[in-house]
Amino acid sequence: MKTVGVSIAVPEPYFSALQQMRRNVGDPQADAVPPHVTLMPPTDLGEQGETTLEALSAHLREVAARTEPFEMILRGTGTFRPVSPVVFVQLAQGVSSCELLEAAVRGGPVERPLEFRYHPHVTIAHHLDEDALDRAFEENKHFEASFVVDAFHLYLQDDDGVWAPVERFALEG
Repeated sequence: MKTVGVSIAVPEPYFSALQQMRRNVGDPQADAVPPHVTLMPPTDLGEQGETTLEALSAHLREVAARTEPFEMILRGTGTFRPVSPVVFVQLAQGVSSCELLEAAVRGGPVERPLEFRYHPHVTIAHHLDEDALDRAFEENKHFEASFVVDAFHLYLQDDDGVWAPVERFALEG
């Protein structure tokens, strides 16, 4: 079975900085999960994996073709605690563009109900103890980044839990 996800990759030099934030607080996922803004969370494609993957790719090409590039600004930290043990970098700009893009991505051939209402963010600490989560929140509260989102990616998760981009979809709208 294939597990896929669709995300906006954070470019360098911010990619490395965000990855280091996760390493600094001991997050074991720091090197397995590239810094990103999720558009479709991890989704199991089931028994029809290859066929579904082809249909999903075609759908994502259509979504990208009608979506314009947009500016994203990341600024400061936030958390989903106490509901979920996550600390993240917040989006100060680009939220509505991400919401529209996420709805379009999830409106395709792969159904993926959400556990929580969509809230675009970049995770920097996940499932750690309270002290590590507090540190991630405090040490990174002044982080800021600005870049143009001109693409999103389809990712596959390997047997070791590492996520790798397999296809890039340029925003052309």
